[in-house]
Amino acid sequence: MKVLHINQSDIGGGAGIAAFRIHEGLLARGIDSRLLVGKALTGSSRVAVVPRWRFVETQLFRITYLLGLNYVYHLTTFRLPKHPLFREADVVHFHNLHTGYFNYLALPSLTKRKPSVFTLHDMWSFTGHCSYSYDCDRWRFGCGKCPYPQQYPKILIDNSRLEWKLKKFAYRHSQMAIVTASRWLTEQARQSILNRFPIQYIPHGIDPEVYQPLDVEKCRSLLGIPRDKKVLMFGAVNLQDRRKGGDLLIQALKDLPASLKAEVLLLTLGYGGEAISEATDVAAWHLGYVTSDRMKAIAYSAANLFIFPSRADIFGLMLLESMACGTPIVSFNVGGIPDLVRHRLTGYLAEPGDDKDFSAGIMRLLEDEALRNRMSLACRKVVLEEFRLELQVKRYLDLYHHLLGVTGKCPASPAGLRSTL
Repeated sequence: MKVLHINQSDIGGGAGIAAFRIHEGLLARGIDSRLLVGKALTGSSRVAVVPRWRFVETQLFRITYLLGLNYVYHLTTFRLPKHPLFREADVVHFHNLHTGYFNYLALPSLTKRKPSVFTLHDMWSFTGHCSYSYDCDRWRFGCGKCPYPQQYPKILIDNSRLEWKLKKFAYRHSQMAIVTASRWLTEQARQSILNRFPIQYIPHGIDPEVYQPLDVEKCRSLLGIPRDKKVLMFGAVNLQDRRKGGDLLIQALKDLPASLKAEVLLLTLGYGGEAISEATDVAAWHLGYVTSDRMKAIAYSAANLFIFPSRADIFGLMLLESMACGTPIVSFNVGGIPDLVRHRLTGYLAEPGDDKDFSAGIMRLLEDEALRNRMSLACRKVVLEEFRLELQVKRYLDLYHHLLGVTGKCPASPAGLRSTL
């Protein structure tokens, strides 16, 4: 079997990392897996960059952007069937289709040529423009009058209803299976314009040998962190992203008692950690953006808690990495986070947006070492039982084989596939 993944990047961002792990898991099973991406970072011979007509598409972008329409200027997407990797593939696996390298209007022509899977990494596929809708549910019935035009990917004028209709048109003429990584996103997708397709829940997986608990003292020594500190770790690609809740974290840290703050050190992974530490009187150590799995495992193992104040999230790969390393979590009860952070078992779930409850969770877990140790064991146990990479890969292989068995094409009707999943 030959599988082609189409994604915005090979290892850039959460969607890139998630897809690359599936790719590596497939290779380990002897499957010929390759990636076609908007931006390549690994230099792997199995990764190719989506070809672009940059001059023509740049001119079209200037028009479509002013009209409030994203990504429809990518004409080269319609030429992908001629790409050698597409022609050779038995199954095409779509991932994150936004960020500016792919035209969703080409989905009908692409999915009718090859059995296709579309894994959702956020809400963009069924909204009128945004990747996360927060408290807005207008995507259920057509968008328009968008309350968050500045939400990524932003729009200059509100043409969200038109974009929603364009997506609906494209899906009406497409044939593919939809996969979601969290139970929450599964329910959202089933209430959206994607409900005409079979929708399957396959959570992300992780290699528990790569991410595992390491000796705390050795990890702290490697990072230069004092042994007597209580370490809170916070990570994201961009720590200044409002969705990731850096402002809520600042307030939660300010709410900590002065005696506890004196013992705490904030360890950050990602861009922009300095601004967060400067806004509080908590000591901090910044590692910047880290791509090394080994370095991330060392950081998680050095921490007492991983804190994740996200306002909206589909899953949270860093939560999974933290749990695999046996590090409990404090987060908000939003989106797909409860799939991983199970209140009082693997961490503390605060009320959404409530920084005082978040701060209370930090205090409770930092002050109760026995509880933290029980949670650490539970984190590792849950990962081993439910979120191993080999389980995720097996589920995808079962789906690929099913699609290939349906006359070599994805069924136009979801009924037959849904009944077998």
